[in-house]
Amino acid sequence: MALLPEDIIDRLIQMERRIQALSTAVNTRPPLNEIVNGSFTVKRQPNLDDPTTAVTVAQFITSGPGGSKPVLRINDAYGHEILSDDILTGGLARPWLPMLPPQDSVNQANWPYTSATAWTTFATSTNVIWQPRLRLRMLTKVVGTGQIRVMVNGVQFGPTVTTTSVFDFTGAVTTDMQADFGKDLTVEIQGYVTGTSTVYAQPVRMHGLQS
Repeated sequence: MALLPEDIIDRLIQMERRIQALSTAVNTRPPLNEIVNGSFTVKRQPNLDDPTTAVTVAQFITSGPGGSKPVLRINDAYGHEILSDDILTGGLARPWLPMLPPQDSVNQANWPYTSATAWTTFATSTNVIWQPRLRLRMLTKVVGTGQIRVMVNGVQFGPTVTTTSVFDFTGAVTTDMQADFGKDLTVEIQGYVTGTSTVYAQPVRMHGLQS
């Protein structure tokens, strides 16, 4: 059999090395649904023939070499940033979440109260259902004989309070999150007393939770 020229043998060796390198790369690269030290951007382009009309809808940049920090951004249809992380300290940058304002937890005479002899709402608020569960922490005081309860959209939430104590309860506010998402969530504090008694309540913490 005729011998192959050395240049052809060298080329075959180089080709074999390249095939091995490609095979190694295929087996070691991240899955197609995983990004390592890279970025991922989703854009909406109303005019397919004009790239300048493209606007960023979502952006995710992973942590990469040089100490760069991951970035998460989601925009609405008008380019407003509706969800983002704080790349300086961590945590949530947007949206700004409402927080309960300072309450008078010492002077009980300033708390919402009732002396009604039938169930009566003496404090209420209306929120939006974003999460399926709710935590409510509330200071209560019963002077004489009376009861306090919390109603969420007309359904009792947590136990009935009959003595001065701290009401701290976490529970579901909906049984169908798909249907109730974004609907109003009305929270009422109700009470009633016997005779000349009075019941007081002061919410000090309320927030939604995941399931």
